[in-house]
Amino acid sequence: MRHMASYDIMETMRNTNQWMGATAKSFASYPAFALVPNPFVQWVAAWGEVTERSFERMVVKPDWGLDSFTCQDGRDHVVNVKTIIERPFGDLIHFEVAERETAPRKVMLVAPMSGHYATLLRKTVKSLIPDCEVYVTDWHNAREIPVSAGKFDVEDYTRYLMDFMMELGPDTHVIAVCQPAPLTLAATAYLAELHPEAQPRSLTLIGGPIDPDAAPTDVTDFGHRVTMGQLEQTMIQRVGFKYAGVGRSVYPGLLQLTSFMSMNAETHSKAFNEQIMRVARGEASDHDKHNEFYDEYLAVMDMTAEFYLSTVNRVFKNREIALNKFTVDGHKVDISKITTVAVMTVEGEEDDISAPGQCVAALDLCTGLAKNKKSHYLEPGAGHYGIFAGKSWRNNIRPLVLKFIDKNNK
Repeated sequence: MRHMASYDIMETMRNTNQWMGATAKSFASYPAFALVPNPFVQWVAAWGEVTERSFERMVVKPDWGLDSFTCQDGRDHVVNVKTIIERPFGDLIHFEVAERETAPRKVMLVAPMSGHYATLLRKTVKSLIPDCEVYVTDWHNAREIPVSAGKFDVEDYTRYLMDFMMELGPDTHVIAVCQPAPLTLAATAYLAELHPEAQPRSLTLIGGPIDPDAAPTDVTDFGHRVTMGQLEQTMIQRVGFKYAGVGRSVYPGLLQLTSFMSMNAETHSKAFNEQIMRVARGEASDHDKHNEFYDEYLAVMDMTAEFYLSTVNRVFKNREIALNKFTVDGHKVDISKITTVAVMTVEGEEDDISAPGQCVAALDLCTGLAKNKKSHYLEPGAGHYGIFAGKSWRNNIRPLVLKFIDKNNK
């Protein structure tokens, strides 16, 4: 009960801040104040607007915002988000472009389950739609999943990926971004052993911690400093009474967000202060640079406790993927079983989350794969976000990934 109370207290604090923002905005926008213009009143209204929007976004799943797409025929075509596989903890969705011929490349984009929604890859999806049939793993918020649905850990995650790959068939090209890279590698290897006829044609791993110890970062240092008991006692809570997942043990998204914000508190504080002044001066807009970034950044989701703890313990602490000792249902998954799936790794030179060296380690694990089936690219000057959604992705990495797919599309 203590954990359920703490979860509800955290949600109460968020809700209170949202209410305070809405109240300040409404009060300072009272028409009578316009009779005597006062910069302070304008500032209060601006503070309220920014505060209300920020705290409201924390519990709202962002929309994909991909309603239409201009094809080569010059016409706008409707984009329908179609669910291919529906599961309790995550779906496989397809961005179906209406009245367009099937694209020559079928891509399954594996989104991270690390505190943000799959919409974090919106720009990645948007950049791939012109050339590919895009499928995405759309993970669900654990607080909305009833306890009756059971557990969900790294082994369940791996089985989900295998099922998704089998559904799409052997003409699929898989791209895993960040956190899911190790488990996607394991899923591909397990599929190669159990159902070789369903293997994808290529696997691209972008900025993922295949071997976290290959290049230590603050993330890996934290994983080594704390014990599993400390993590369970300080990070895990039970979902409160407000949500369908009441009683489920989770790593709360709000707690994750607090950690993210505290790591760069000064930068975030400056960004919000500047936004408040822009709103006060009438220079802000609903889709300006600040809102576009923070609407996504602040939208967080809970992870199941067992997934969070097993990821830290098995991927980071015990390095089961890096040492090729990962098991599913007691069966050892041998990465050397990957013999036909072409594998490409992508890293950013300035990535401070999954530093250079962590992802490329996958190629050394693929001992059964011919050298001409392996590829690696290091993007100069790129940070973590840039290698899958920024300028580096658009201008340099995306063309290389498509070229890699084409090379192995037969």
